[in-house]
Amino acid sequence: MALHQFDFEGGRDLTSMGATWFVSYAYYDHVDRTHDNWKKYTRRASVYERTHRYHKGWLERILEMNPKNLAKNTIGLTPDQTMEMAREVLKRL
Repeated sequence: MALHQFDFEGGRDLTSMGATWFVSYAYYDHVDRTHDNWKKYTRRASVYERTHRYHKGWLERILEMNPKNLAKNTIGLTPDQTMEMAREVLKRL
């Protein structure tokens, strides 16, 4: 089965990280250093670090996503948690 790729600027990189993982790491980076759901996939951090120019736009796009798609993550976050974390990160950018 082919992996869905996000169809916007930097979408390939966001796809490689996963939207929920990205939000989880951004939350750790900007809001709460004790948050650690993202640690299941630590290698993705290198993609995060080289894509800062997209982060605000990605967060805005994620907040527009269908919550059902965010429920497919494997790091244990609900869509509601992901959306709330994305809003908190956006406040700090």
